Amino acid sequence: MKATETYTFNYLVRQLPQPIAFINSSFELVCASDSWLDYFEFSPHGIEGKKILDLFDQQERKYWQNCLENCLTGEREFGIQHKVSNIGKEQWFEWTNVPWYDERENIIGVILQINDISKRLDQEIKFEKLESLLKDQSEIAKVGTWEYDIDKEHLFWSDMTKKIHEVPNNFEPTIDNAINFYKQGHSRNTIAMLSHNGIHRGESWSEKLQLVTWEGHMKWVVAAGKPLYKDGKVTRLIGTLQDITEQIEQQNKTKESEQLLRTLIDSLPLNLYIKDTESRKVLVNKSECDYLGVTSAHELIGKSDFNLYDNNIAQISRDEDLQVMKTKKPIMGKRTISIKKDGKSTSFLTSKIPLLGLEGECKGLIGISMDISEIIQKENQLSDLINVTAIQNKKLINFAHIVSHNLRSHTANFSMLVDFLVKEEQESEKERILEMLIKASDNLMDTLENLNEVVDISTNVNLEKKPLNLHEHITRVQENLAAFLQQNKVKIDNNISNKVYVKAVPAYLESIILNLLTNSVKYQHPDRSPKITLSTEKKGGTIIFNVEDNGLGIDMERYGKKLFGMYKTFHNNSDARGIGLYITKNQIEAMSGSILARSEVNKGSIFSVYFKDED
Repeated sequence: MKATETYTFNYLVRQLPQPIAFINSSFELVCASDSWLDYFEFSPHGIEGKKILDLFDQQERKYWQNCLENCLTGEREFGIQHKVSNIGKEQWFEWTNVPWYDERENIIGVILQINDISKRLDQEIKFEKLESLLKDQSEIAKVGTWEYDIDKEHLFWSDMTKKIHEVPNNFEPTIDNAINFYKQGHSRNTIAMLSHNGIHRGESWSEKLQLVTWEGHMKWVVAAGKPLYKDGKVTRLIGTLQDITEQIEQQNKTKESEQLLRTLIDSLPLNLYIKDTESRKVLVNKSECDYLGVTSAHELIGKSDFNLYDNNIAQISRDEDLQVMKTKKPIMGKRTISIKKDGKSTSFLTSKIPLLGLEGECKGLIGISMDISEIIQKENQLSDLINVTAIQNKKLINFAHIVSHNLRSHTANFSMLVDFLVKEEQESEKERILEMLIKASDNLMDTLENLNEVVDISTNVNLEKKPLNLHEHITRVQENLAAFLQQNKVKIDNNISNKVYVKAVPAYLESIILNLLTNSVKYQHPDRSPKITLSTEKKGGTIIFNVEDNGLGIDMERYGKKLFGMYKTFHNNSDARGIGLYITKNQIEAMSGSILARSEVNKGSIFSVYFKDED
């Protein structure tokens, strides 16, 4: 049908006084009269397009599905059904399902019609007829019927009711023994009170109770009853008894499975969460709660990343979520940085997997994150070690013309170990290589620092100096020492403009900065965190580079003349070899510069490096 025709058709159907509904061959509601919607208490908004089977009780779906499928083959279906309204009113209705044909006589769906017969049943239909009409449905839904004649004190049970009680076919029920089938305590007391109120007050009921069968089996049932009147007096009670044991057991199994799943995901050493299509959390595990500092998952349900993280980080996460849900392709093992509202930063290895429904539609995503902050810290420390040793290796290469064959062997061995370490993936093997690397480094440094650097600095007169950005070289050294500086909680105030250039040998300049910074940290004061202030000044044709610390300081009266001597140490530091300042001084002088020191015990030191601005 055209859009206009469809609109007109739907408009006419809605106004029909008869409760009627049209569904397509996929059992989706196409349109329905307002009277049909009112009878079943459905909202007219958003009802069209929904599966008709999803609108009714789960226990009845199989019965209705069979009826609808028969209609699609050309058969007409009839029956009687009952429902309980939202206010507890029990209603009975006749239903007719007929095939829905198009203009070419093709079956395109089913037309559902109903007729409320509640009043007619109360007045005209005998209970035996009702039982017959409901027999097929009773078997499917495990619903039995019963009738109690008050005047005759006669209780009738249908075959299904007897089957639920597991009694012989010739069993004669009475009101007393029927009540005694219910589990002693709450269930028995409840059914006795409900029966009394039904007889004497005309009250209906529907309760979930437990009974013990003739065979001794415990069952869960829904017991329902209603009074029937004659001449304004309650003369009979009729009702149903539905066995819901399987349903209850399934619910319990579901709860157990949910508990098992919850225990499993809470035990994972990973942050796990599920988000809906709006990136709101619908499930989180204990690790995620612990990371976000909450004691209960309920505190996170319904919240988005914008409620929990820095806005920039939240936006990045939301963009990733949209990508995963739009493409239905996962993001696996991506390094991410999470910054919470309190400013705490954590590095994660994150995977996001689309959560797909039965029809392949994306309903959200599953997120798994592993905290790798410690791993990155170790990687940085390892990288710093490699960078520091690489600097020393560069220096060795500059001195190669005076290095003996043995020293060149050291260099080859060292470079090979570094290459192995960088390429190796196994942690245990990394540790073994690292031990070899440290040992090789110690051997190399002993030989190189005590001999070759001194010889090179003293003899090399053809060093090429270049205009170098001092700020950039300081930054590079800081990056190489990142883990070392972080571990010692060093604060560096770099007040040097990025426009300051000095003429120097690149390897020497970085070596000078490295020695001065590491010395400031090595000889830090035990009562305060290290603080290093970097600055420059210009006097004539000279650039002065100042490194000021708040460390132990040096007794200049006692050690001033020996400060830059070889193998001179002034503090009980196990890492001190007394060669760093000697090398630094010689490197500076090799570039036609000079270095001066000012120091005060327990207050700190200032080292000033003088670079000639002109050759």
